[in-house]
Amino acid sequence: MSKSKIKVLLVDDHSVVRYGIKSIIEKDPLIEVCGEAESLSDMYIKAESLKPDVVLLDMKLPDGDGVTGCIRLKSISPGIKIIILTAFADENIVYEAVKAGIDGYLLKNIEGKAIAKAIIDVHQGMSIIDPNISDKLMKIIQKGNVTDQPLAPQERNILELISQGRTNKEIAETLYLSEKTVRNNVSKIMKKINVNNRTEAAMFWSRQKSLI
Repeated sequence: MSKSKIKVLLVDDHSVVRYGIKSIIEKDPLIEVCGEAESLSDMYIKAESLKPDVVLLDMKLPDGDGVTGCIRLKSISPGIKIIILTAFADENIVYEAVKAGIDGYLLKNIEGKAIAKAIIDVHQGMSIIDPNISDKLMKIIQKGNVTDQPLAPQERNILELISQGRTNKEIAETLYLSEKTVRNNVSKIMKKINVNNRTEAAMFWSRQKSLI
């Protein structure tokens, strides 16, 4: 297995669905499916042994849901990227998934090439939310992000770089700051805008820019 490719673990309880997704995404030369799982318990075992870069996870599985799976998998392997691929478009479910730390949320009616692109983008540090639900989700997040604390210019710059998927190290290099300073600023910003992770912060900033 080539180390240069993005290793993907498919998690869905329907073998036909897994076969279809695998056939589609492996057409991209940057992606290869390193394994498949049909339940959360199976996913935990496969993720530990196969060390995938990205997990493509269904929301509803025989032994639990994608949100539960995401929380536990992130606690086991913090660096792993998780994309929910599901038929559930309810923005409240999506919001719970975002709070759990997912890196992407896609609906199953998405085109095959778009799934492959999302895998690559998420692997590179971006956060992806299906455009069919992002507007509704933005409104929910915005309601919870009301703050009287204005953002300083440097904080706005950091938020912009977070929305681009930059790591703390990359932000530090771009803004000529120490990584510790960036880390402290990120924590401060998240408290100001009342978010729990970088995905929510990126979505908040996207919403703010649309209002300018």
